[in-house]
Amino acid sequence: MKLQMKRALLFLCLILLGGHAEVMAQNDGSAKMVFERISHDFGDVQRKGGDLIAMFRFVNEGDAPLVIKKVHKSCSCTTVSYSRRPVMPGQSGEIKVKYEPHKIEPGKFHKVIQIYTNESSKVKLITIQGNSKDKK
Repeated sequence: MKLQMKRALLFLCLILLGGHAEVMAQNDGSAKMVFERISHDFGDVQRKGGDLIAMFRFVNEGDAPLVIKKVHKSCSCTTVSYSRRPVMPGQSGEIKVKYEPHKIEPGKFHKVIQIYTNESSKVKLITIQGNSKDKK
């Protein structure tokens, strides 16, 4: 019984210290990327109807400049553009995702964009989805 109590106490201490470390990290000159939304649904679209564009706006809620290091997309049917300049604390930026439905077969699609920043080792994810159809 004593061993279980020691383990529980140790676990509780680790949780409390982990939470404290996270709060400290947010106040020690780190960037924090916060999106207005992280997904966009285009709904039903014509496959040959032209390119589709979704804008993802974010704010740097940290207290250091935010730098987007790289962006990885899940398909050659998407292109991603964004400013290479640092986003200062309190400022906003946007990531533009262009989807080209004519490059793939008709049907439902779900594409993931991975965003790597100087915020942390965590990867931010944004997604687009929809259903491309051929004219009948």
